[in-house]
Amino acid sequence: MNRISVFFVLLAFISIASCSQSLDHSHSKNGHITAIDSLIQKEVKANNIAGAVIQVKKGDSILHRAAYGYANEYSYDMQPLEHPEKMTANHLFDLASLTKVCATTFGIMKLVDEGKIAINDPIYKYLPEFKTGEKAKITIRNLLTHTAGLYQWKPTYYHASNPKERYAYIARLPLKWKVGEGRHYSDLGFMLLGDIIKRVSGQRLDQFVQQKIYAPLHLKHTVFNPLDKGFKKIAATSHGNPFEKHMVYDDNFGYKVDVDPKSWNGWRQYTLQGEVNDGNAWYANGGVAGHAGLFSTIDDLQVLVDLLLHKGRFEGKQIISSTVVDTFLTKDHYGNGLGWAMDPDVIYAKGAPVGTFGHTGFTGTNIVAVPKDSLSIILLTNRQNVGPQKNGYYYDLGPLRQAIFDTVFLRINN
Repeated sequence: MNRISVFFVLLAFISIASCSQSLDHSHSKNGHITAIDSLIQKEVKANNIAGAVIQVKKGDSILHRAAYGYANEYSYDMQPLEHPEKMTANHLFDLASLTKVCATTFGIMKLVDEGKIAINDPIYKYLPEFKTGEKAKITIRNLLTHTAGLYQWKPTYYHASNPKERYAYIARLPLKWKVGEGRHYSDLGFMLLGDIIKRVSGQRLDQFVQQKIYAPLHLKHTVFNPLDKGFKKIAATSHGNPFEKHMVYDDNFGYKVDVDPKSWNGWRQYTLQGEVNDGNAWYANGGVAGHAGLFSTIDDLQVLVDLLLHKGRFEGKQIISSTVVDTFLTKDHYGNGLGWAMDPDVIYAKGAPVGTFGHTGFTGTNIVAVPKDSLSIILLTNRQNVGPQKNGYYYDLGPLRQAIFDTVFLRINN
């Protein structure tokens, strides 16, 4: 082969390698689902998201694994970076509300499994400040199913600068609904679950799940406050906290709050890359909270999802009993499990078999798992990095999430 031939062979190889950032297909038994590439690349090209990482797994086979776009594309003043950081499957993501299921729910599962708490225990057993009036009826189950009657969201940082003050503030709040009256998704409820884990175990949430869950699973990239632990490869999220600031300043945007917006002005004025986006987790909880704050990679998340699909078993060891796993993944009368959502409309998995579970995160993350098919879809995006839309909201990922599910489900059933 002459030099010119060698040159064109190399050029063809480089071209093939650069046209897609799809990863690790060599060990995929079922090939690459190209339709997923098209769906996600379309969103990146339209500037709806900066970047994404996805993994689809069925049984022991990776059906699709790829990274797209950028981990950090824009500066704080929304100017395109001269050298944007390419996304890889090794980047950590701010999981936002996936913290509820990938940290807090696992922590509660472990305490239940150890017999240290019971799901139907009143929370005042561990948080005595709640032994009053209607609040005395709140159980751990109510917190896990968002039926405790708590406010859905409050800017706790207007009232608190540390976890102790934040807890006292929530304990003082009246209930917004009667206990068990309906499902009202609440960040405050999961903050309290984090408090219960600390009261019972004597360890802060991050320490407890690290010791009891992450270490036994050999997870090295699932952490709170990743910058403190030396991590640098982290997908950037928002530029400050424009969405929450809008919520505080505009009673018609999100939730009505009972504060003077100008009475606190600690808003971050830089691009967040390694600091949790959620204001309550960052300002009032030091980055560690039951509702938000966890960072992880696609590979570590896969291990956590597989643990549930394998009924709590990992490498021959029972990390969590199968009975507890089944209990948490059983639908209640609102159509959801404990911690995990099981309503197909909520997790953007319409058409999914009974038993499917999942969750979403505000930063642009989501998980869908289908036990019947030993199937999981993990999609991580950093949609906030492109900034809010003109209406003040971040791009709605619902249609993309459903389209990916439909594509995968069609693939495995044909």
